[in-house]
Amino acid sequence: MMNNAMILNEGERIDDLMKSGRKIIQSANEFCFSMDSVLLAHFPKFKRKYKVLDLGTGTGVIPLLIADEVAKVEAIELNSTMADIARRNVELNDLNEKIFVTEGDYRSIKKYFKTESFDLVLANPPYRAIGSGAVNEISGVTTARHEFTATLDDVVTAARFALKYHGLFCMIHICERLCEIVETLHRHQFEMKRLRLIQPKFLKSPNLMLIESMVGGAPGALKIDPPLIVHNDDGSYSDEIISIYGLS
Repeated sequence: MMNNAMILNEGERIDDLMKSGRKIIQSANEFCFSMDSVLLAHFPKFKRKYKVLDLGTGTGVIPLLIADEVAKVEAIELNSTMADIARRNVELNDLNEKIFVTEGDYRSIKKYFKTESFDLVLANPPYRAIGSGAVNEISGVTTARHEFTATLDDVVTAARFALKYHGLFCMIHICERLCEIVETLHRHQFEMKRLRLIQPKFLKSPNLMLIESMVGGAPGALKIDPPLIVHNDDGSYSDEIISIYGLS
């Protein structure tokens, strides 16, 4: 494992992931991972034999969190700075034989991976379409949350290319785009199999959702999990969020 002082660049820090003693390098100048990625990492029902692909891995938080659960994790990231941090995070945590980071654009996924070679694909994609005239205003966190480099169709297309028949695609997205997501999944031979809504508080409407879909899945048999409540009424984290973050 590398010496921490040797791997940090200006503006970077090391945070505790509260998982298997793992740490993560993050930069104040780039998009840091959010709760969304953590919730997505805890959503699938992993199998030890799974070969997993993380689309748009950022600094590699999802591979770090799931590495113990699967056989292998491939991760692809367009941003060269974040791809470099992701590679260093793999080295920092001594996971070079389990996690493999590729710098590249998953819209051109054929350049990097073989078709139908993964059991599970994960994605925490940009949530919102870019409005007219918005391109010049987008930077930082906003870039990561808007479809500036990849659309919903792009991410579903990449997932379909990568997945074996009956492979699973898990994604976190905003509830307001559910109808569009279902239509896009159907166009690419996916059938939604599991849905979990995420509510900020118990009596608040859900704003996010976790979706599991299957390549070539039979229509119907959609399982809707109980909602995930993020905060108690007093603003503190719910027991489930505390458990997910390993704070209990």
